[in-house]
Amino acid sequence: MAIELKQVIKRVGADTHIHRTDIKLEEGRFNILLGTTLSGKTTLLRLMAGLERPSSGEIWFQGRNVTGVAVQQRRVAMVYQQFINYPNLTVYENIASPLNVVRMPAAEIAQRVRKVAELLQIEPLLQRMPSELSGGQQQRTALARALVKESSLVLLDEPLANLDYKLREELREELPKLFRDSGATVVYATTEPAEALLLGGYTATLHQGRITQYGPTASVYRAPDDLLSAQVFSDPPINTAAIRKRGARFHYNDRVSWLAQGKYAALPDGSYTLAFRPHHITLAANNRDSVSVTGKVVVTEISGSESVVHMRVGSDTWVSLSHGIHQFARDQDVELFVQTDNCFYFDEQQRLI
Repeated sequence: MAIELKQVIKRVGADTHIHRTDIKLEEGRFNILLGTTLSGKTTLLRLMAGLERPSSGEIWFQGRNVTGVAVQQRRVAMVYQQFINYPNLTVYENIASPLNVVRMPAAEIAQRVRKVAELLQIEPLLQRMPSELSGGQQQRTALARALVKESSLVLLDEPLANLDYKLREELREELPKLFRDSGATVVYATTEPAEALLLGGYTATLHQGRITQYGPTASVYRAPDDLLSAQVFSDPPINTAAIRKRGARFHYNDRVSWLAQGKYAALPDGSYTLAFRPHHITLAANNRDSVSVTGKVVVTEISGSESVVHMRVGSDTWVSLSHGIHQFARDQDVELFVQTDNCFYFDEQQRLI
């Protein structure tokens, strides 16, 4: 096991920033903390790094209790969203600084620095000062300084947020490959569900200081344990609807109904929550299980080759994501189709059925 949190709680004054947390992260793998701003991602990273101490509970690293061990005595590297570099050192010296601290031979330092600088496309910048760099170049320098240490634990707090689109996409693909053979355990915090899916590995969903689910990223996305985990792992927001089962059919708003099939056919009559992601309510019926609903448009957003339509359906507000450019007027009635075979069904405790 690489890192484990045992009954960890973090309080600041009267506020609880991290509720009781018990989790073992996968050793030598890419582990993602996914949650909105203020969900507790950075606090968890700081606890793992030793920059903060839990109010109660223990943190174990490679089979050793490191709860009271100073960060300087741990093999940990951390990169923040806000780039942090030494202003009086060149880019080369910034990257090499953690290796100089441990008195590594100069030739090995040069080899490591060149290698990581080439990966991050900053080799031509090695003799510049941080003040001469763009924001993206400074963040790449900070990232290179963390990578060059070859630490057992690497903590990345939204490290790509300040990079341009092209480099961000390249690094999303390269980072997991870079660490795959290093043996390091990587913990990567992000607010973006799409980024978590691209990075793969394992994902923990967070909400208001609680880890709601942890497992292989694709599994957490496709089979959320509960409605809260599904909501965390959806952007645009997941749509929900209160439905009832009566006999062989589900009913929504007494105007829309569909046949309960497969395992749902055996569910007892009663109240349930239906949830579906925006790309599963579209402007065209994609299969025979699509159910027609009529919504009143609130706003339409055109993004590249996709259209995001916010609408009111009865007392609910839903979001539809469709391919193509579709412009609608405010308050226009639009027919949409819910793909019921791609919906999640939750019981009254909001647990996945």
